[in-house]
Amino acid sequence: MATTTLTGFSMMSVLSLGYLTWDLMSPNQVDNEPDQTFHGRFPVPQPPHIIFIMTDDQGFNDIGYHSSDIRTPVLDKLAADGVKLENYYVQPICTPSRSQFITGYQIHTGLQHSIIRPRQPNCLPFDQVTLPQRLQQLGYSTHMVGKWHLGFYKKGCLPTRRGFDTYFGSLTGSVDYYTYNSCDGPGLCGFDLHEGESVAWDQKGKYSTHLYTKRVRKILATHDPRSEPLFIFLSFQAVHSPLQSPQEYIYPYRGLENVARRKYAAMVSTVDEAVRNITYALRKYGYYQNSVLIFSTDNGGQPLSGGNNWPLRGRKGTYWEGGIRGLGFVHSPLLQKKRRVSKALVHITDWYPTLVGLAGGDESLTEGLDGYNVWKAISEGKESPRLEILHNIDPLYNHARRGSLQKGFGIWNTAVQASIRAGDWKLLTGEPGYGDWIPPQILPGFPNSWWSLERHIKPRKSVWLFNISGDPFERFDMSEQRPDVVKQLLARLVYYNRTAVPVRFPSEDPWAHPQLNGGAWGPWVGDEEEDSWDRVYLKKNKDWKKKLKQSKNWSFFRRLNSRMMSNRI
Repeated sequence: MATTTLTGFSMMSVLSLGYLTWDLMSPNQVDNEPDQTFHGRFPVPQPPHIIFIMTDDQGFNDIGYHSSDIRTPVLDKLAADGVKLENYYVQPICTPSRSQFITGYQIHTGLQHSIIRPRQPNCLPFDQVTLPQRLQQLGYSTHMVGKWHLGFYKKGCLPTRRGFDTYFGSLTGSVDYYTYNSCDGPGLCGFDLHEGESVAWDQKGKYSTHLYTKRVRKILATHDPRSEPLFIFLSFQAVHSPLQSPQEYIYPYRGLENVARRKYAAMVSTVDEAVRNITYALRKYGYYQNSVLIFSTDNGGQPLSGGNNWPLRGRKGTYWEGGIRGLGFVHSPLLQKKRRVSKALVHITDWYPTLVGLAGGDESLTEGLDGYNVWKAISEGKESPRLEILHNIDPLYNHARRGSLQKGFGIWNTAVQASIRAGDWKLLTGEPGYGDWIPPQILPGFPNSWWSLERHIKPRKSVWLFNISGDPFERFDMSEQRPDVVKQLLARLVYYNRTAVPVRFPSEDPWAHPQLNGGAWGPWVGDEEEDSWDRVYLKKNKDWKKKLKQSKNWSFFRRLNSRMMSNRI
C-alpha cells in the first residue's frame, strides 16, 4: 500500500465560498493501489472505476479556470491536475447530449429535433445498445443518479431498462429543486423523483444537488471496489432553471449586482462542493487510484437564467460555439500525461467507445458507432482520431427564409438547419439560433422582452463558414471568400443525411397527464402496445372521449407553452 501526500485545498479557500467541506484527501486517509485480480500467479489489473459527472446548462464562462466571476476551486484543482479539454463539443440542448453520450449521432436515433417533452410517447429507440449496457456486458456495476430526459412513456424506456442496475432521479427535463414538481404548461404539473421504477415521495423537500451527491456517496460506500468495476453516471439537474439554492451559498456572491447571475453562481458552488465530496468518497472507500473521473456540461449556458458563454458567440439552443463548445476535463491517476490542456478534437459521442475501451472491450463492441476512442489523445497527448463532427441536421426546425437549393450549389437546401465541423472549418446552414456575443451580466436586470426584440431579427443569409481554429469566436464569416470549402462541407452534410433515420417527434398524449397517473410523471403506455409516431395515443377506455375533450381544452396551453419553451431554449 502506498501512502500519498496531502493534496487539495486549504480550509480557508473553501470557507471563503461560504461552505465547509473536507480536504480532497484526509491526512489520515491511505490511498489504495490499483485494484487487481489474480489469474494463476500473475496479477491482472481490474478495469477502472468510471465516474461521469454531467452538469446542466453550465456555460463556457461559468467555471473558475476560464476567468469567471464564479469561484470553483475544486473543479479548478481537479482540472489542473488532470487534462482540460479545450476543443470539446456537446449538443445545444439537453436530450441530444444525453442521447449522444450513451448512443450516437441524433440523425441515427431519430432525435434530431428539439427535446423529448414529458407528454410525448417517445424515448431512446429500443434497438440502440447503450453505453451502460455494454459496460454491464463487461462486468461493470452500473448506476445512474439525476436527470434522465430520454423519455419514459413505457417502462422499457426507463434507465433501469436501458443498462443501469440502479436509478435515482428525475425523468423530465426540469423540476423544482426542493418539491420535485415538474410542469409542462399551466395545470400540467406532477411529482418527478424516482427510485428505480417507483416514485420516491419520501424524498420531497431535500435540495437535489445535495440529495444526488448523498446517493453517489452511498453507492461508493456500499460497493466493494475490488469485487467489480463501477460505472456511475451523475447527471446533475444543476444549474438548469429554476434558479434555486440554499441561502448560505448565495451570500458569498452578494457583490454580484445581477440577481440571476448571483443565484446561478450559488448553484455552481453547490456543484463544486458536491464534486469535492464525491472525490473525497472515492479516496475514502478505495476507488481513487483506479478511477477515471470525467466532467462535462450538456450544452452551453442560458444568459436569461444567469449563465454565460463569453467570449463565445451564441447561447444554449444554438449551433454557435456558445451553444455547443462544452466545459470538460478528465481527472485520473491513470493519465500518462497530466496537468495539461488538450486541444484534441473531442465530441460527446466519443465517450462511448472510449469508456468501452477502458473497460477492456474490444473494437467489435463499438463497430458502427459515431464516436472514436480518444483515450490516447487525452492520456498520452497523441493526435485525435476524430477529424470532423456532425453537429446536427434538423429537417423540422423552422426553415430559413433566405435559404434555397440554389444557394447550396444544387446539392443542399440551405434553408435546413444543419452544422458540421471538419478540421479547422465549421459550416452552418439554415437558422442557427440567436447569434450575439453576450458578456457577463453586471446590471441588476432588464425586461426579458429586450431579448426577444433582438432574437427575432432574422439573418439575411443562410450559410456561414468559420475557421474555428483561427477564429474561435466566430466573428469573420468566410463563406463568400471560400466557396470551395463551403461546397465540400455541404457534400459532407449530404453524405450524413443519407444515413439519417426519420425524425421521431410524436404528438403529445393527453393520457400522460400526471393527474391520470397518481399525481406523478411516469410511464403511461403498456410495453405491449404498438408504437405510432404520428398521432396522439388514445387508449381503449370508456372515458377516452372525456379525456380527449380535456386535451382539447389544453391545446391553448400547449401552444402557449411551446412559445414559452422556445424563448427559454
